[in-house]
Amino acid sequence: MEVIVASAFLCLCGWTALYVALCRVNMSRSYEWNCRLVTLLHGILAICLTTYIGYVDGPWPFDHPGTLNTPLQISVLVCSLGYFMFDMAWCVYFRTEGPVMLAHHTMSILGILLTLWLGESGIESCAVLFGSEITNPLLQMRWFLKQTGQYETTLGDFVDLLFVLLFVLMRIFVGGTMLYCELISPRPRFFIKCGGVAMYALSWIFMVDIVRFAKRKSKNWQRQQTEQKLAVNGINEKYD
Repeated sequence: MEVIVASAFLCLCGWTALYVALCRVNMSRSYEWNCRLVTLLHGILAICLTTYIGYVDGPWPFDHPGTLNTPLQISVLVCSLGYFMFDMAWCVYFRTEGPVMLAHHTMSILGILLTLWLGESGIESCAVLFGSEITNPLLQMRWFLKQTGQYETTLGDFVDLLFVLLFVLMRIFVGGTMLYCELISPRPRFFIKCGGVAMYALSWIFMVDIVRFAKRKSKNWQRQQTEQKLAVNGINEKYD
């Protein structure tokens, strides 16, 4: 366990060093811009590694929850633990996130620590990490589009649509299936199951916000379509 703690601290230092380096290279950009670059990199890295774990290295998380951690699972979880500690500290210091996101980071840190301490259920933790991070690149792209004035475009609409669809599919449907397999299996510990329930409940809290966002987005799109039709009709009447 001492080795894991030391490795997590080194990963924390690594993510922090990357952030500092980006701040020095991109001095014209804000601190949040550079932090989101780190977040984007972690999201892509986590997606690639957990995809390899689930589909190649194994075992399949829906069939083998509660199994012993493999060296690759431990490495990925330690790397993500360092990132979540960095991002948690950044968010608290700059006060950029609300209680829901802070609760997500707190549960992620505690869940990974518990998995590493028990030495089992690494495959479920990697599956949860995959489901949590699969929408991360789209979320960051949405923010970057806003900052560069390109959000109110077709690309912005596509990113929003893909984000909503992926969130509903992965967090709600696939996540619900994963939780069901976790709960009915006799292997995972009770605390691991409680953590799974908590993370899934948090997904539904996020889902409520996404539904509200989707409704606003739909109303804005309908209003824009109506305004465009009125503008076209006005031009036609002028020339008629």
